Amino acid sequence: MKHAEKYTVNYFLPPQSPEKPLGKWMKKDHVEKPPIWCSVDLRDGNQSLMIPMNLEEKLEFFKLLCKIGFKEIEVGFPAASDTEYQFLRTLIEQDLIPEDVTVQVLTQAREHIIEKTFAALEGCRRAIVHLYNSTSVAQREQVFRKSKEEIIGIAVEGAELFRRHAEKFPGDLRFEYSPESFTGTEPEFALEICNAVLDVWKPTPEKKVIINLPVTVELSMPHVYANQVEYMCGNLKYRDSVIVSLHPHNDRGCAVADTEMALLAGAERVEGTLFGNGERTGNVDIITLALNMYSQGVEPGLDFTNLPAVTEQYEEVTRMHVGERQPYSGALVFAAFSGSHQDAIAKGMKWREEKSCAHWTVPYLPLDPADVGREYQTDVIRINSQSGKGGIGYLLERCYGYNLPPKMREDVGYTIKGVSDRLHKELTPDEVADIFRSRYINYFTPIDVVEAHFSQVGGLSTVITVQVGDKRHIFKAAGNGRLDAISNALKANLGLDYELVTYNEHALQQGSNAQAIAYVAIRYGDGKISWGAGTHDDIMAASVNALVSAINRRQL
Repeated sequence: MKHAEKYTVNYFLPPQSPEKPLGKWMKKDHVEKPPIWCSVDLRDGNQSLMIPMNLEEKLEFFKLLCKIGFKEIEVGFPAASDTEYQFLRTLIEQDLIPEDVTVQVLTQAREHIIEKTFAALEGCRRAIVHLYNSTSVAQREQVFRKSKEEIIGIAVEGAELFRRHAEKFPGDLRFEYSPESFTGTEPEFALEICNAVLDVWKPTPEKKVIINLPVTVELSMPHVYANQVEYMCGNLKYRDSVIVSLHPHNDRGCAVADTEMALLAGAERVEGTLFGNGERTGNVDIITLALNMYSQGVEPGLDFTNLPAVTEQYEEVTRMHVGERQPYSGALVFAAFSGSHQDAIAKGMKWREEKSCAHWTVPYLPLDPADVGREYQTDVIRINSQSGKGGIGYLLERCYGYNLPPKMREDVGYTIKGVSDRLHKELTPDEVADIFRSRYINYFTPIDVVEAHFSQVGGLSTVITVQVGDKRHIFKAAGNGRLDAISNALKANLGLDYELVTYNEHALQQGSNAQAIAYVAIRYGDGKISWGAGTHDDIMAASVNALVSAINRRQL
């Protein structure tokens, strides 16, 4: 990198005194209650789209936001375009705004824009009217070329126009003011201009106003913003009548941290978007904020129990793509490809079942994927050449009911990983199950025990019919059990040298009609172990099938 000297530490630290040091919020370790949520998807989010939403898409998105549970929704800048104006009129005239939802509109501090904004609100039962003007040093000097006094004059004039229009408005109106580019504004000046607006509006505890402190552009580390917010919260006039709101953007990738720290510092409301859509690097992602709270035991008040459906609808109306690694929402955020990760997750899930755990403590998963509509078999354990025996075994057990012995999981794991490596692709759960079934279960080539009969005369003995290639043979032998007798018959007549070292069985609970499955491991004279599995309605037949499969797999 070159020319770092052209950039400076471009932020403004609020003043503090020894009696009232800033940073008291740092003693808190989490946000204890959800803020008031306000979605700005339909305004800030929409204006940043390459192709802004049309009327029908905005209506669909508005209904989605209501379904999620937003009680405050910024619906646009009605004076900015005919589409914005018509959208608000459609919501009002078709009575599409639920009783418990308040719409919010944005306007600059200019008389003709304010007039059109109030005209667009005609007939609205309840609304927030949001006034803003830029206050930062850069905006004052470079864009407006106005003094501090002139900038305050713009804000006060707008506030007075608001008040006069509101006196004639029959609905329930609330006011909001934003010193745009707050993070680039001297804290003393931001306080001065906000207090000047509050002096015009004279809020009361029964008629509160919103002071919104936007991170229009991220210029500092998150703790600096939190200190700025704490300073404002401690010095605003009419504090018991003011709701302090946040509106962070994500230029430094810290919007979530900005918001969480500023909430600890005293803010009570958050404006953001789903998935963080917004100008430049975007707005703060409300989904991430809400689920961060949820994962620490705080009910966020928004419903993301079917996050895949929310994602699908969002992508459809915005034409945006939710990244695979987007927190909580992305296709791969719960996925574990690593063998050690898969093993830890599988063991953690087993621990929960055994201990009936009240709290979520599964390794590598900060949140239960099922709580947001994700599925373990398709979203958590993902199989490729990097996967391990634990994950593959867990998938086969959870999705298909195959509870493989520990050592067999290792053998099957190498087989599955080998297939994925050769094909150079991820394997779906069904592909994994198909490979296991075709290579381990009822593997009857070249040897198959077609029929078996047993006798207890003089000890247990058996007569078996064996298909070897295209020929059939009758073999006899004795043993200390049925499977041992059949094994002895095969070894004696086919010249096989092995010992049976593992046998397990269980009923299949998924995808079958009460079938049984057996697992067998045999060790040959050279020390190599071969595994097989067998299924059948009869457990003895399943055991024989497993033994035969293990013998045949020696040839692989």
